Amino acid sequence: MSKNTRLSDVLDYTPVPSRFGTSGVRALVQDLTDLEIYSLTLGTLHYMAQAGALGDGEGRDAPVTIPVADDLRPSSERILRATVRAVMDAGYEVDYLGRIPTPALTLYGLEHGIASFMVTGSHIPTDRNGQKANRFDGEVMKSDEQGITQAVEAVRQQEYQRPAEESMFNANGMLTSKYRPVLPFLNADAERLYVDRYRQVFPAGGLRGRRLVFFEYAAVGRDLLPAILEGQGAEVIRAGRSDEFVPIDTEAISDAHLAMLSNIVAEARREHGPIDALISTDGDSDRPLIIGVDEAADGALSLRFFPGDLVGIVVADYLRADSVAVPISVNPAVHEHFQGKDIVTVKTRIGSPFVISAMQEALAKGKKRVVAWEANGGFLVGSEMPVNDGVLRPLPSRDAVLPILCVLYAAAEQGVRLSAVFNRLPSWYGKADLIDDFPRAVSQKILQYFAPPDENVKWMDFEADRIVLRDLNEAVIAEWDVEGSEARDALAKKNELQGIFTGGRGFSGIVRMNTQDGIRCFFANEDIAHIRPSGNAPQLRIYACARRQERANEIVKMSVEEPDGILRELQRLIEAKAA
Repeated sequence: MSKNTRLSDVLDYTPVPSRFGTSGVRALVQDLTDLEIYSLTLGTLHYMAQAGALGDGEGRDAPVTIPVADDLRPSSERILRATVRAVMDAGYEVDYLGRIPTPALTLYGLEHGIASFMVTGSHIPTDRNGQKANRFDGEVMKSDEQGITQAVEAVRQQEYQRPAEESMFNANGMLTSKYRPVLPFLNADAERLYVDRYRQVFPAGGLRGRRLVFFEYAAVGRDLLPAILEGQGAEVIRAGRSDEFVPIDTEAISDAHLAMLSNIVAEARREHGPIDALISTDGDSDRPLIIGVDEAADGALSLRFFPGDLVGIVVADYLRADSVAVPISVNPAVHEHFQGKDIVTVKTRIGSPFVISAMQEALAKGKKRVVAWEANGGFLVGSEMPVNDGVLRPLPSRDAVLPILCVLYAAAEQGVRLSAVFNRLPSWYGKADLIDDFPRAVSQKILQYFAPPDENVKWMDFEADRIVLRDLNEAVIAEWDVEGSEARDALAKKNELQGIFTGGRGFSGIVRMNTQDGIRCFFANEDIAHIRPSGNAPQLRIYACARRQERANEIVKMSVEEPDGILRELQRLIEAKAA
């Protein structure tokens, strides 16, 4: 091999640069080579150091130590080692926190004033994974992404151009054995800090008498969360542990998932007696899965999945929030519930960076009890607030434990089952699902085709004689007479949508559209259908809301049917336009 031979000359694959999704960086495992992860981590550290986002670990005199952790995916440990190599080469020490929930890592970094890295693919399929970086003061924000991307690319090019014989990486883009680091001794302080966060605010023994099934499967918090629940007095029955990673999206629980979980509950009922709920989380344990269990007089069991957007309402009430931020995709019950209660409710784009920005704005306006959540149930706390006899510390990052505890305590303190707590919410029901391996390019073309020509327009109201255009805050930007050329074009596209969302499928005319993040259609009969590409994977999602659960389920089923469901019809429409 010539000394002039660069690493890029000997690579036997085509490198794929990492890119940001809704929250963090996600990609196919085959594209997340050690070389890419190393470049991503080192570039992120360079950016943070320059931007003042790294922190100094509370100003200690000792060398800066960067906390890292990972989940239970089969590819996570290898990716973590490449992350650790980059941290070491940046001149920092490594604080290995083990396989713990993402919010536990984030809380630890916040408490110690230092940036941190989590290796996780969350809920996405096993052939994908990712890395999520945190600043010393919280999650990496959208405003950071351009600077990080540029710094990462600079490191990538430096490594590609390095003489191959001097590189740490082989032709597969993997670290050679000489440079593959040994993970440091595990530090359990993050787990203890995370557990203490809840012990300080929830009454000891407050869940005594509650019998819960914890579905372990492959969630990274499968040992920690049951211990927290048992510490509050609950009887916890562990079930469904898996040695293989199983991706479960708590935002899109299928009928097959519910049938499987129903069998687990039935078995636990036979062995242990009446069950109050089944509890779990997604893969990195930052999103809750809460399923209530009711028993009829004849002993028949019925399971009820509580969607994350409705869970958030119960949690916000329990915490007595005075400011709420949620993504545009949430169930309308959120806005209906808080309307007229002197509680600010802000609708944002989908993704934790957006609701965090909204929380920051609320704090700047003097709000004291600031919270946010996503449709998947991940709950964020923006301010310190008294709760029960303690003080809940801020954690402006998705968390699964807080919403689980708040919902269980709300029911326990009222002396009712979970279903009774949720029955008091406005009568709106939701359902979500997706088509996997949906072409990203087609998804983007769908959004582009139906978007208004003015990017400032996020709402379009279709009235009898005009179309009213509104901005993000619903202030009127313009009004189009239906006879004008711009209105005719908008109406033609609306009619194309109505040709897919037809009366035969139970829809009435589209009366309103929102294009803040995806395409959210409001129909005259109060049905809502929201189409949006995933930010983390090649998936096209459908969120449905209706006044009856059966109707929401029906909308989703019609949308993801193969090969002639609503989403596939949209794909064919857009592909025909491009032909």
